[in-house]
Amino acid sequence: MQDGPRAPTPDPSAAPAPRGAERAQPDSAGELRYRQLFESSPLPLWIYDLETLRFLDVNEVACARYGWSRDEFLAMSILDIRPPEDARAVMDSVRDTPPSVFSSGVWRHRVKSGEIILVEITSHEMTFMGRHTRFVCPIDVTQRVRNEERLARHAEELEERVRQRTAELLVSNRELAQATAQAQQASIAKSRFLSTVSHELRTPLNAILGFAQLLTLDPSRALSAKQQSTYGGHIADAGRHLLDLINELLDLAAIEAGKTAMTIEPLALGAVLADCLSLILPIAAPRGIVLRGAAGDSPGVLGDRTRLKQVLINLLSNAVKYSPEHSVVDIGCQQLGDTVRLSVVDHGPGMTPEQVAALYQPFNRLGRESGTTQGSGIGLVVTKGLIELMGGRIGVDSIPGVGSTFWIELPAAGELPADLPAHIEAAARPAFAAVEADAPAVTVLCVDDDLPSLRLVEDLLASRPGTRVLTATNGRIGVELARRHLPTVIVMDNNMPEMTGREARALLRADPATARIPVIALSANAPGSGDATAAGEGVFRSIPKPFEVGPVLDAIDAAIAAGRAG
Repeated sequence: MQDGPRAPTPDPSAAPAPRGAERAQPDSAGELRYRQLFESSPLPLWIYDLETLRFLDVNEVACARYGWSRDEFLAMSILDIRPPEDARAVMDSVRDTPPSVFSSGVWRHRVKSGEIILVEITSHEMTFMGRHTRFVCPIDVTQRVRNEERLARHAEELEERVRQRTAELLVSNRELAQATAQAQQASIAKSRFLSTVSHELRTPLNAILGFAQLLTLDPSRALSAKQQSTYGGHIADAGRHLLDLINELLDLAAIEAGKTAMTIEPLALGAVLADCLSLILPIAAPRGIVLRGAAGDSPGVLGDRTRLKQVLINLLSNAVKYSPEHSVVDIGCQQLGDTVRLSVVDHGPGMTPEQVAALYQPFNRLGRESGTTQGSGIGLVVTKGLIELMGGRIGVDSIPGVGSTFWIELPAAGELPADLPAHIEAAARPAFAAVEADAPAVTVLCVDDDLPSLRLVEDLLASRPGTRVLTATNGRIGVELARRHLPTVIVMDNNMPEMTGREARALLRADPATARIPVIALSANAPGSGDATAAGEGVFRSIPKPFEVGPVLDAIDAAIAAGRAG
């Protein structure tokens, strides 16, 4: 509301009566008192005509605040101190404000400089000099209103921050609840995992210890050759199963810790697959299972050769393991844009959607624990981790009672390097032929601080014609024997007291007489953990413990042939 009320709509253009006429018959004493009060007020004051809206009187405080002189004020109407856009509201306020209203709220006023200020109007109607007028006291509240607006904005900002913080807390609480639930699930899974690991480790150990005790229980009781062979076969099978389990556990731990070493390079998928098939065929043949599929024209992929072989062997061996006798395992390969997909199709029992969902849980054998097919339930978990580390992915399509199709996808390699086929051909060849019976005599030096391991290699070579075996229980003695006898091949453990295998090899490489002797390194560390590999440390071949007899003999034969050729 404004500083004026009702009555007929005023005409601001109407000229006021002469001042002298307005003040006819004045009360000199009353006017003096009025003037003293009017001018001594510390607040701006004015009086305007409700009909013409023109100023009739104004004090010096108002003149000082608004910038106009007294005469300039008396020549203006109240519309002259308002922004043009407020004129209609002013006219409505003058017309509609009841006489009893003393405060008409906050309005915008314009001072002479053009600045807009905010004022709170307090006024009342009165008769002044015989005219219907309104007495007005405008109080400047610009700073107060701005402060209130600033406080309101701050309050809104604070409320918005509170809302945001509340929303963040809700999200954090949900995440915390999820993390807590996941931690509880992880704790339960860890307990189950440890329990399962314990069971899986103890089962083959029980066979190893049990049949070993049968072999040594009663020295006076002679066992038949068939019994010895049977017990030894059970021990070997349990040992291989235990070794596979340990290797898979180590692989799984390395993958989860992000410490799996990868050498990504272009690979001919067909050649890698051929290597794997040569290992799987002897397992499939006794059961009449045919592995079918041409791999020779397969495209190149990007991957780690050793890890890709590990993946393919796992998929192929699973297909053979779970397929019925006299069935077919199909192997397919196709390029899909910038990826290559290899699929392995079996005709086994297949899986339900629930089983597929739990396929990559460690030690989960999907209800086949009580069957006759051996397995740990870790292989596919490791396989998935290795494929993803090579930038690929793995999947399965399965129908219960029909079979399963496992597939992997790897980045396509594009055009393979020109020297790759020769490399693959060399890698795919059998290592070396066994040493001929009439070949010249060879000397093999075995260096190992573990006496059973040393005795094992010594007994392996004892039956080979033309082979002399020397043994040493530490690296220092091994170096002395090598310098004295210049053996054809050295089989040496890596970790020995007094002088390690690495230190001993360094001394042998530094001596011209022993520098060219092939050294086969034995290591109890996990495969791929960084033990001596190759020429940089003078190693002809590295074999992890525990080892199969065949690879050790093959490595020795290869080293003998390489030594003679060199």
